[in-house]
Amino acid sequence: MSMDAKDKAAVREVEHYVDPAPFNPAVTEEMTPAQERYFQASQWQIMWWKFKRHKLAVWSGVILILFYLTVPFAEVIAPYTANTRDSMNLYAPPQQVHFFHDGEFVGPFVYGISSEIDMETLQWVFQEDPTQVQRIRFLCSGDPYEFWGLFDASFHLFCPAKDGTLFLLGTDRLGRDQFSGLVYGARLSLTVGLVGVTISIVLGLFFGGIAGYFGGLLDSAIQRVIEIIRSLPELPLWMALSAALPVTWSPVWIYFGLTIILGLLDWPGLARAVRSKLLSLREEEYAKAAVLMGAKPRRVITRHLLPGFTSHIIASATLSIPAMILGETALSYLNLGLRRPAVSWGVLLNEAQNISVVTVYPWLMAPVIPIIIVVLAFNFLGDGLRDAADPYK
Repeated sequence: MSMDAKDKAAVREVEHYVDPAPFNPAVTEEMTPAQERYFQASQWQIMWWKFKRHKLAVWSGVILILFYLTVPFAEVIAPYTANTRDSMNLYAPPQQVHFFHDGEFVGPFVYGISSEIDMETLQWVFQEDPTQVQRIRFLCSGDPYEFWGLFDASFHLFCPAKDGTLFLLGTDRLGRDQFSGLVYGARLSLTVGLVGVTISIVLGLFFGGIAGYFGGLLDSAIQRVIEIIRSLPELPLWMALSAALPVTWSPVWIYFGLTIILGLLDWPGLARAVRSKLLSLREEEYAKAAVLMGAKPRRVITRHLLPGFTSHIIASATLSIPAMILGETALSYLNLGLRRPAVSWGVLLNEAQNISVVTVYPWLMAPVIPIIIVVLAFNFLGDGLRDAADPYK
């Protein structure tokens, strides 16, 4: 139906605009530099940006770095060697660090301590002696030691005054400095988790990769073995295997035996995670294309499938380390793991088995503090890595 003149007059002419610039199909809209940087970033760069937003995980990583920096330099940081005994200061309480004496700034120092035996309780009684001002020495020469088993040295970051004492966390029943024990103990307690996780990752990737890629009867056999291992109670199994280690072994061999035990019992969880990932990734087009081009199963798994969830493996391994640290601590605490002269946080806690001793000498529980800090730091760090590795967050 045709419109009359009045209707046509009511219709306004609509301007049609055509952009004279040449059309570029590669650019649909203008991106900001930040957007362009994000779309051009690699997977690891995106993980790092997401991880930095998790402030608690970042600070946990800083704390762990500081702890692990003490591992190679334990001899230098500790004022005494791990097994240095002071027979005149058994169960000595922690000495408080002071800076001012009689209103004057002296610098970091401790007061000397005097001791005597209480004939009624037969316990040593310690008191500060304000007349003995013992300044702490820095970058000094102290107890001799063998650095990394390579050469003899006596250099320390800080030392007690000449003919003085410096027990920042007190001493144990044989007069051994607790602070020095904590520094030396970090070397074994922190590295046992790293070595154990390395063993666990190798076994988990191997068995999980085979089960997830090939499937079938091989997958069923591996899954039954995993179910058997996971059905056994963890702590009693640790205790049984640790008790089987010969008592004649040196502390070094006991250490390696413990790490192997912890690694052999921790791999099933990672293996199942790897299996479930490979079951889905092996159906992807790029994996099928590699198979059609003649790639062997080993190359398909290692070069095409595993890199797809490397970040997930790192996060899982980070969360497994504190479990291994707690495992070593529990075994050493029960006298089934490391023993003197080897020093770990669990060995130090072995001195605090008697509750009556703990009530009288509470500083023997000092190793609990770094254990709690390290375990929490690893858990927070693992949470941050897991969130950063998750593509849906």
